Amino acid sequence: MSEIASSLTNTTKPKTSATLTVRVIKSFKFRTEKSLVLHNIDLTTTTVAQLKETSRKAVQTQPGWKPYRNVQLDTLKLYTKAHGAKTSNLIINLDNDDWILRDDAKTLEDLGFENETEVSFFHLPDYTEFQKNPETSWAC
Repeated sequence: MSEIASSLTNTTKPKTSATLTVRVIKSFKFRTEKSLVLHNIDLTTTTVAQLKETSRKAVQTQPGWKPYRNVQLDTLKLYTKAHGAKTSNLIINLDNDDWILRDDAKTLEDLGFENETEVSFFHLPDYTEFQKNPETSWAC
């Protein structure tokens, strides 16, 4: 392994103990999101459905998430992998709809997740509506 590859954070932790960032999106228009950092996720056994459930449970039970508790979180979409290119949109990658995680039975490893992968978690109808007119606003 090259010296550079061995120092990248996505390869320093085993796939059985990864750190993931879940961008929980409340509003696309107002760019309202909060990042949920999950530690010690086993990418080899954790499924998309389990990641959704873990994230929902954190939003419902952890302090600081009250404004997000009424959002119907139903869809995950890959945002970026560690050291990968990021989109210009600050909360979701509007390109690559094939990055939406539609198969709840797939493991995160099967989907190419690595340590420090970031995903967006949102309500699919809100995302579909935002795609039609991806304008953002500032709250008054």
